[in-house]
This record gives sequence, C-alpha cells and structure tokens, in this order.
Amino acid sequence: MIATLLSTVFGVGYAPIAPGTVASAVALPCAWLIAWRFGPGALLTASGIAYLVGVWSTGAHVARVGKCDPSECVIDEVAGQWLACAAAPVSLLGFGLAFVIFRALDISKIWPVSLGERLPGGWGVMTDDLVAGALTLALIAALRWQSII
Repeated sequence: MIATLLSTVFGVGYAPIAPGTVASAVALPCAWLIAWRFGPGALLTASGIAYLVGVWSTGAHVARVGKCDPSECVIDEVAGQWLACAAAPVSLLGFGLAFVIFRALDISKIWPVSLGERLPGGWGVMTDDLVAGALTLALIAALRWQSII
C-alpha cells in the first residue's frame, strides 16, 4: 500500500532500534542537499509537503493497523527534522545541533510538543513532530542571532 510505503519512509520505519532517530538521521543528507542547493525556503517548503503527505499517509496507515501512533510511521520525523534544519547553517555543527535538539524535544514530548499528539489520526501523528521542529528552528535561529553558531 502506498500510504504505508510513504508513512514508513520506504521502510526506514521498520529499523529494529530507534526507528524515529534513524529516520531523522536519514532525513539529514536530504535536508543538507535541499538547503545547500535551493536555500532554507525550499527546506521549509519540503517540510510542509512532507507534513501534508504524512497526514494523509499516516492517517491511512493508522486506520489500517489500528494503532494510534505506530513506531514504523516515521515521515513525521522527516517533516520535523527538515523544519528544524531550515534555520541551521549548512554545516556539521548546525545540522548536528538541529538533530540533537529536535530528537530531545520529540522524544521528551514536553509542552507544547505534547499538544500535537491529541489530534486525531494522521494529524496527531504528524503535528507533535512539527511542533518539535518549530521549537528547534526557533532555538537554532536564536543561537544564530546571538552568533553562537
């Protein structure tokens, strides 16, 4: 089913250990390429497209398997990680910080990240990661504004 293929990012979500972290790591080279070649606006756009595709695909997958947020659905990590990287300098330090901060926020589900999970179906699967990505983007932007990175 195409929804499962997309929601699992072509099977990445079936990684035996930490599939969300694996998906975030897989998202980084793509984010790097998009940001380097087309700029941060393109990365924001790509994140938005991944989010919308993810709402549909995870919604369909969730309905099929009968779980609220199955661990194999990792397109949310891709959308969130791309959003997080949009403010980062295209460097190992910039993308490394975006990765670490995003994963910490996504895993911890601190407020307001946890609010996204309350939405139904694919919206809930996707939105908490987008909120974590947006918070990471803001933190990275603040670090850049202060010339820390």
